Amino acid sequence: MQHPVAAPPIPERVRTLAAMAAPTHVSIAGTDLPACPARGGVDAQGRPVLLVKPGEALYGSAPETVVTVDLVAVRAVDGEEKARGLLKVRGWTQAVPEDEGRETAIAIAESCPDEDLFAALEGGAPRLVRVDVAHVVYLTGQESGLLDADEYLDARPDPFVHAAERMIGHINAAHREQLSLALGLLMGEPATGAWLWELDRYGATIKSDGSAEGPGEDRFIRLPWPIPAASPQALEYALRCLLFPHPHDHARDHANER
Repeated sequence: MQHPVAAPPIPERVRTLAAMAAPTHVSIAGTDLPACPARGGVDAQGRPVLLVKPGEALYGSAPETVVTVDLVAVRAVDGEEKARGLLKVRGWTQAVPEDEGRETAIAIAESCPDEDLFAALEGGAPRLVRVDVAHVVYLTGQESGLLDADEYLDARPDPFVHAAERMIGHINAAHREQLSLALGLLMGEPATGAWLWELDRYGATIKSDGSAEGPGEDRFIRLPWPIPAASPQALEYALRCLLFPHPHDHARDHANER
C-alpha cells in the first residue's frame, strides 16, 4: 500500500518560503560592522535582491563582496506577524545587469514597496544588488539544516504557492470556526485558536493553541492529502473536503459564499 507523501521535499519547501520571504538584515563578511537592516526581495531564481541606498554600508562595497542575507517568511495571526521560517543566504554580491533591472524590480516590488526601487532603474542613486548563492541555512519550525547552491537553485517553489496563499487568506478570514471544528474531529479533542498555517500540493498544516486541558504551547498538525494535488482546483477541492467532510456542509458553504 502506498502511503501519502507528508510534506514537500526540503529544497522545494525552502524555495517556497524564499518566494514569500523578505530580507530583514544583511551582514558583510570580514568586517566588524553589525548586521544592517535590509530591504528587497527574492527573484524568480531564488536569489536575494537588495535595494541599497547611498550612505549604507553595502553601497560602496566592491563587487563579489561576501554577505549573509536574512530572509524571513511570516504569517499574520490575530493581527500579528508570526515567523514561518528563517533563511540565511550566504553568497557574493553582484550588480543586477541593466537589461534585467526592470524584470528584477517587478519581481521584488511586492515585498519592497519603496519608491526608490524604480528610481534605481532610471539612473538614480539607489542600486539593485543581488546575491549569487553559495549556500542556505534554513530554520522552519522543527526543521533546520543547510542546502548547497545546487540543491537550492535547482529546486522550485510549490507550483501553486500563490493560489495557496489566497486560499489561506480566505480560510483564516472567514472559516476559522469550521477549521477548529474539523481539526477537533480529526484529533478527537477540542481544538481552539486554529489557523491555516501552510498549504501546498502535499497537504495542509494547521496551527492550534488549544488542547483538552486548555491553552498551552502552539501545536502544528500536518495533514497530508491522499495524493498530491495536480492543480490549484484540486488543491481547493482537497481543502474543502478537509473543512466540510459532509456533502451538505460543502453545499451550504457554497451557498453562503454566493
